[in-house]
Amino acid sequence: MARHSEGNSAAALALAFAGLIVYASLYPFSGWQWPVGASVLDLLRLPLPPWHPVFDIWANLLGYAPLGALLVLAHRGRGGAPTGSVWLAAAGCATLSYAMEMAQHLIPGRYPSLLDLALNSAGGLLGGLLAAVLVAAGWPGHWRSWRQRWFVGGDLPLGLLLAWPLGLLFPAPFPMGLGLGWERIQDGLVGLLVDVDWAQEALEWISDVPAPIERPVVVVTGLGMVLGLLAPCLLACAVTPPGWRRLLLCIGAVLLGLATTTLSAALNFGPAHALGWLGPEVRPALVAVSVLLLLLSALSARLAAGLGVAVLVGLVALVAQVPADPYFADSLQAWEQGRFIRFHGLAQWIGWFWPYLALVWLLHRLAARE
Repeated sequence: MARHSEGNSAAALALAFAGLIVYASLYPFSGWQWPVGASVLDLLRLPLPPWHPVFDIWANLLGYAPLGALLVLAHRGRGGAPTGSVWLAAAGCATLSYAMEMAQHLIPGRYPSLLDLALNSAGGLLGGLLAAVLVAAGWPGHWRSWRQRWFVGGDLPLGLLLAWPLGLLFPAPFPMGLGLGWERIQDGLVGLLVDVDWAQEALEWISDVPAPIERPVVVVTGLGMVLGLLAPCLLACAVTPPGWRRLLLCIGAVLLGLATTTLSAALNFGPAHALGWLGPEVRPALVAVSVLLLLLSALSARLAAGLGVAVLVGLVALVAQVPADPYFADSLQAWEQGRFIRFHGLAQWIGWFWPYLALVWLLHRLAARE
């Protein structure tokens, strides 16, 4: 039963990861047009590119490896043979890659490539082989044993905890500030309601709400950083029994958040500015978080979930009031139009909606019976 459940979890993760690959491969989903003078057979052919950027080579090779591994775990969880699972995963990755490369014929600015297909297929095969080796070595059983000792929740909160640092890679208005700013929310609502006749009154009200124009003071950004670090820690506390394991997980989450924020700054502004996010509010915020973590280690899981709801509501409200400065706008443009376009969908959506997903799960945790 446990093995079948793990297969279902791996299948769901594989489906989600395939969706992310589709998003990254077909972004920006606009300007579709049939190539001039091309036939259906021309779309089936993939040319070799005249250039081979090192970054793209590694991205295409490694990008499909997790999908190959998840497909093997999903097939093995349902009783599939080891060799058959690997080849099935490799064939699935190759098929998806070929479909994405053909579709890129229709998107201006995207270039289908036989090399990308080969690298994607190889990456899926390597990921599948690695997963098969881990299964043969008994790692799924070790994982089940470790998870039972450390966690009392299901797979969803663990997925949220693993996704949190990925969201930090997308530029945030202040360190650890995940969520949607009011300017983005306003633009989205206006776009949805502009052609809806019965919603014009609401459209006028939304359009009249002014966007923040002042830069946040040090106290506000410091408070935002405290809330941003406490959010994943309280989520971890809601699925972990009180004690040293909980404290260790929270410390690890804080260190991982700081490291990921540093990596994000290096990717956006260059390695020389990797620590440019360290402002005068950072040290007091870290001191406050350190003191609070000692208190969190003794709380009940249910109380931690309740505090997590309050922290996430405060974080969402604070992020919505913080405007984007010119440097933040430049970094967004670098992600949305530059070399990070392949990771745009994953980091952006996690960064924007992680607080809301975590809030929904914590509310479910509070409503569930002990």
